[in-house]
Amino acid sequence: MDTKIMNRTKRLGSLDAFRGFDMMFIMGVANIIAAAASLFPGGADSWIVSQMEHAEWNGLHIMDMIFPTFLFIAGISWPFSYDRQISGGATVAAVRRRIIRRGLALVALGIIYNGFFRLDFGTMRFYSVLGRIGLAWMFAALIFVYCKRTLRWALAAFILLGYWALCIIPTGGGNDMGGIVGYVDRALLPGHLYNGDFDPEGLVSTLPAIVTAMLGMFTGEWVRREDVSGSRKTVAMLGAAVVLIAAGYVWGIWFPINKKLWTSSFVLAAGGYSLALFAIFYWLIDVKGWSGWSFPFKVIGMNSITIYMAQAIIAFDGISQFFFGGLASKCGEAGDLVSAVGYVLVSWLFLYFLYRKKIFLKV
Repeated sequence: MDTKIMNRTKRLGSLDAFRGFDMMFIMGVANIIAAAASLFPGGADSWIVSQMEHAEWNGLHIMDMIFPTFLFIAGISWPFSYDRQISGGATVAAVRRRIIRRGLALVALGIIYNGFFRLDFGTMRFYSVLGRIGLAWMFAALIFVYCKRTLRWALAAFILLGYWALCIIPTGGGNDMGGIVGYVDRALLPGHLYNGDFDPEGLVSTLPAIVTAMLGMFTGEWVRREDVSGSRKTVAMLGAAVVLIAAGYVWGIWFPINKKLWTSSFVLAAGGYSLALFAIFYWLIDVKGWSGWSFPFKVIGMNSITIYMAQAIIAFDGISQFFFGGLASKCGEAGDLVSAVGYVLVSWLFLYFLYRKKIFLKV
């Protein structure tokens, strides 16, 4: 019996809102939280402030979740996109070309973000966040197109277990240099490596990132089903999230959770947290219909790549200083908070202008 699917024209409101919520931290909400906490005694050294920074090596902080969550969200949207393309008459070959073109376009944007136009190729860092998203999503999407569901699950498990095996191979460099991950980066990657000894968006660690995107695609397939109620979908996603998180932390005993190496345990734990958050957004917005509160996130989520690139091109800090610098200087210890809020507000208003003009830049 064929599985019933959601209406092909239906757009998940929760997806744009969740993407926007995730991007808010890149836009500067983390700085707002840290500045606000620092106004209280001992706040600068509090748990919440530490969570607004990446873990130094092993561990999982809130800021370590932003990147994998974005990749997870990109995965959720793909089953919907693929179905629209096929139902619209596109051939599998045409879809494949679009997948590869999109993946390589994100790699190119990442290189531009890292300073391509400085033309200093000898010291330039060629790998990037956008490059990682482009390659991981591209390979995950190709697996989705060409492999049946059971094989996809098997490949996901094989990749995670295989990466674990690769990372325990001794290279003489030690874990602080990223093991074989660092060894391959140093041997093959041109230009500058982000961490000197290895690159957190390097070659080998792209493998487990593919599974992060695949977890999103598994979620998208589940949400598209029409033979399951929205509430039941939500409960199932929350249950699966608990299992993923628990599995990640248990695996982390032997293969520590580490974002910089994108370890297999990190994939499971981060995927679990992403799934739990998405389930909440999905239940509130798409199941219960409570969507008004999500509008500020939606404005960001519909132009997420735009704001990521724009922050490297447009001097939002200078604009914020122009409008809010005087107020910040009059606010004493709260000045940093005012500046942080001003930066986010200026960035959001830029996106709101695009939203009102119906300008949405897609890759």
